Amino acid sequence: MNKDIELAILFADVVGSTQLYETLGDTKAREMVGVCIDIMKGATERHGGTVIKTMGDEVMATFAAPDEAINAASQMQREITLSPALQSGGTHVAIRIGCHFGPVVIENRDVFGAAVHTANRMTSQAKAGQIMTTVTMVEKLSGEWRSAVRQIDVATLKGRSHEVALYEVLWQTDDITSMLPAIALAHRESHRPRRLRLRFQGEEIVLDEHRTHVTIGRADDNDLIVKGNLISRLHARIEASKARFVLIDQSTNGTFVCGAEGEEQFVRRDSMPISGEGLIGLGRAPERESSQTIRFVCEE
Repeated sequence: MNKDIELAILFADVVGSTQLYETLGDTKAREMVGVCIDIMKGATERHGGTVIKTMGDEVMATFAAPDEAINAASQMQREITLSPALQSGGTHVAIRIGCHFGPVVIENRDVFGAAVHTANRMTSQAKAGQIMTTVTMVEKLSGEWRSAVRQIDVATLKGRSHEVALYEVLWQTDDITSMLPAIALAHRESHRPRRLRLRFQGEEIVLDEHRTHVTIGRADDNDLIVKGNLISRLHARIEASKARFVLIDQSTNGTFVCGAEGEEQFVRRDSMPISGEGLIGLGRAPERESSQTIRFVCEE
């Protein structure tokens, strides 16, 4: 008997399992993949989900509510990241996860429908250690989880005629904060920059307690629009994060930051704090006279 229902669908798979077998050999690789599968299944069950099936190095699961799926996904990532059984010879096994919420058809203990395909395609958009999801899922999350989600890109998924926004769940945020010594947090808070000024082609955007983030890229819906063939549609975000400002690159070609003393840093698909003053270049090192260069100043 068929049954239509709305569920959160989760796919999780081991990244680079083929290379894992080549590097570690069949026995060791199979053992490590098995540990991952056990962790994925255990996290699913602990958060009220149902394991629909396992396929080699992949698990498909469903949950009644989006929060339950994200709780399980974050537990999977955390346990796999910390598991000593998943380290061997400098190699640490990682997984990627994709989620979506929508209508499905349940038949013979399996789940079908467009929502299942969308969740699977979110997985293909994720990198090692990432949890990727859709705006449909994000809108149904609790406020706590919504605050830990960021849009990182847009993409045209296979079978879709239009672009879909891609969202990453920042499952590590609380862990990273809790590991900072309290004295360091106190020191940072006492010297917290009060505002960040971004200047570009005569325009100025200020991040402070009233405005806490800005998006940068070549797409017209960004807060700061910078055109160029090396610049992604959604290239980077800058966020006010407690005691600092953080630049989060979401691009193909990366972001360069040049400080006042000439020191240069590069970040790609990762984040870094910015302080003081300097120049930001999207896809290439910033040149002071270039029309594509963004200037920044942190003020206390």
